[in-house]
Amino acid sequence: MRTSLAGAVAALALLGAAPAGAQTIRDALDRLRVGWNAPTSPFRVIGPVHYVGTNGLASYLITGPDGHVLIDTVMPEATGQIRANIEALGFKLADIKLLLNTHAHLDHTGGFADLKRETGAALVVGLKDKPLMESGTYPGNPDAALGFPAATVDRTVTDGDTVSVGPLALTAHATPGHSPGCTTWTMDVEEAGRRHGIVFFCSGTVALNRLAPNPTYPGIVEDYERTFATAPSIRGDVLLAPHPEMYGMAAKRARIAPGAPNPFV
Repeated sequence: MRTSLAGAVAALALLGAAPAGAQTIRDALDRLRVGWNAPTSPFRVIGPVHYVGTNGLASYLITGPDGHVLIDTVMPEATGQIRANIEALGFKLADIKLLLNTHAHLDHTGGFADLKRETGAALVVGLKDKPLMESGTYPGNPDAALGFPAATVDRTVTDGDTVSVGPLALTAHATPGHSPGCTTWTMDVEEAGRRHGIVFFCSGTVALNRLAPNPTYPGIVEDYERTFATAPSIRGDVLLAPHPEMYGMAAKRARIAPGAPNPFV
């Protein structure tokens, strides 16, 4: 969490800094941008799933014969890195048919408006995150520092809904709290003759949310309780997430080697 926004704000609080007001948020974001926007080379994670994000923020390209799916983007100013990473892997941006979001926060939505325009792909988000995506705002916080380019949503999903592009099929799981429409995505892939279940987990952290006395949004505490109770039932043997440190991406990537077991399983 030390490289996440939540970790930065929590660290400031522990050090006796002022409450997380507008200037504190801007200062934290300025520091985090350095690591979040640092480039990294793209790579195949497992099956048709590829990491195409930055060093500090994840974006996943899932490739298929009938078109591709992109899960999450990064900060607005780093969207060009996603384009370059997709092309470096030999794929075309124009073949993206679906844009999926885990949650509508600026560090995971910054490129949707541009990529939607460029590809014509349909944007899919959790039902309760649609107002945030289409207004480019953080729930319960009007600070412009947390804003992002708004994008029109083409489809919303709730728990158990599925989306597909040809043989690629993903299931939405409602894991609210971190955002009202926080959505965890799952899919099955095959590698070396074995089936694997991938979990693109949304998040379960409090981050800049307020739980009491003035909650970020009505029902947020109940949403977190629901997620903590139900998330363990989401099955899979490959855990991925919006922030690479959430699943030890760097250490696992370092263990990728020809003939060796896939370290992400």
